[in-house]
Amino acid sequence: MDTDHHLVRRRDAVNPYLRAADLVARRVLWDVRPESWRSRRKLKKLRDCHRNEIAVIVCNGPSLLKTDLSLLDNTFSFGLNKINLLFDSSDFRPSCIVAMQELVLEQNAEFYNSTEIPLFVSHSRLGTIMPRDNTIFLYSSGVRAFSKDCSMAVDNGHTVTFVALQLAFHMGFRRVALIGADHSFATKGTPNKVDVAEGEDKSHFDPRYFSGGVNWVLPDLFQSEVSYEMARQMFEAYDGEVVNCTVGGKLEVFPRRTLEAFLRAD
Repeated sequence: MDTDHHLVRRRDAVNPYLRAADLVARRVLWDVRPESWRSRRKLKKLRDCHRNEIAVIVCNGPSLLKTDLSLLDNTFSFGLNKINLLFDSSDFRPSCIVAMQELVLEQNAEFYNSTEIPLFVSHSRLGTIMPRDNTIFLYSSGVRAFSKDCSMAVDNGHTVTFVALQLAFHMGFRRVALIGADHSFATKGTPNKVDVAEGEDKSHFDPRYFSGGVNWVLPDLFQSEVSYEMARQMFEAYDGEVVNCTVGGKLEVFPRRTLEAFLRAD
């Protein structure tokens, strides 16, 4: 969850009306910015542009290194967060990259501001991430809901994978697979707490992912599962499906399938 929501959550416990006022104020402040109009126009053009095609969301767990990414050469793929750390050792390049967490955007800003890969990033770090032709800013509403139309808002849902699922639905994909979604972290602690990453990262595909004393937000696996269940139900309501093609891992919200079988069924 974005760190700028922490204060809002503390206020909520005292007065929920403050949350409503805060949400409205943040929405207005974003809507009056020219970049919000540009991003919304771009998103509207993407609505249903991949109707009934398939997509793969490439998550960042250690199991990603056990997956043959060459299988994705002819398939639309969503890369997440610091997927670029894979580029030194792999020819794989995602069709686009989604990143919402503020600390990730700050830590990886140099790459985001130089890559030509299409980007979907949080509106909250406009300025850190520069407006460019390949960049679309997503408004994070702070309201728990699966957004079918991402031109208005998305829900961070405690995991960037949930945002990618909303984008996939928005773009018309109705059959989506997850890979590298281990749903398990070596580091333990209070969910949503900002922690200092010491030593090598054993929870992601690259030991540099969160390491060397950088800050990161501890995962909330329960709330992530709540979001995944929302996504599963939405896709199924529209005669679609989300399947888990991760090699191993602990995510059981979605039915399991091998990546080869998912791609072969297209």
